[in-house]
Amino acid sequence: MTTIAITGATGHVGGRAARILGSQVTRLLVRDPARAPRIDGGPEVARIDYDDRDGALAALAGIDVLLMVSGAESEHRRAQHRRFITAATDAGVRHIVYTSFDGAAPNAVFTLGRDHWDAEQAIRESGMAFTFLRDNFYSDFFPMFADEQGVIRGPAGDGAAAAVARADVGDVAALVLADPAAHEGAAYTLTGPEAFTFAEAAERMTRALGRPFRYEEQTVAEAYESRRAFTDLEWQLDAWVSTYTAIADGAMDALSDHVERLTGRPARTLEEALASA
Repeated sequence: MTTIAITGATGHVGGRAARILGSQVTRLLVRDPARAPRIDGGPEVARIDYDDRDGALAALAGIDVLLMVSGAESEHRRAQHRRFITAATDAGVRHIVYTSFDGAAPNAVFTLGRDHWDAEQAIRESGMAFTFLRDNFYSDFFPMFADEQGVIRGPAGDGAAAAVARADVGDVAALVLADPAAHEGAAYTLTGPEAFTFAEAAERMTRALGRPFRYEEQTVAEAYESRRAFTDLEWQLDAWVSTYTAIADGAMDALSDHVERLTGRPARTLEEALASA
């Protein structure tokens, strides 16, 4: 019997995959066991931290297939990912499914996409079988770009994003975990069914959520300056601003049919993603 572990089980992607698989899941790996979801079949719960190699080795003991949901944004995320990937290899994990990024590359415009590329390389070098889920930006996250007045400000221009619902990523992850051998070596690009601009997203979110949203264009310099009130960390500023510049650059508007091909149904629209979040 294949043993399956899922990280990020308290989040949207890992939690959805765990609920779909139910008793097929052997172990939920979470930072706070008190927040672990109740899953049919009662899988074990183990505490992990991507910084804690010894804890990871213990939590991954006896696991064959691992869903590794990428870690929280951090200046040290690349080292954390590599530490956890090495622990998975040393613990005997045979297949790792990693939530990567659409356009992951060493020179990705979206700076955090470079972190995902680094994690992919570490996984390739590990000798484990792998499957990469390269997610576009999350469509149900778009309301969170807005301030308290519903205004989204950034240098995205007329660029569009083929944003994907987190529920679709969770559905695909569950399918891969259920039959990992069928997906060895695959890299799936997960997008929604259409690409939309921030201005279009604001109009549609206004109708869907019943509260006003609008988009205001900024220059790159204005985007940096307006965000310095929240942090003086350059890596964080780069990440926030490059979310918009990656869209302006046209790097995020390509559509993929991988969600539909794998799940047998169309990817969720923005409105459907907001409803399922």
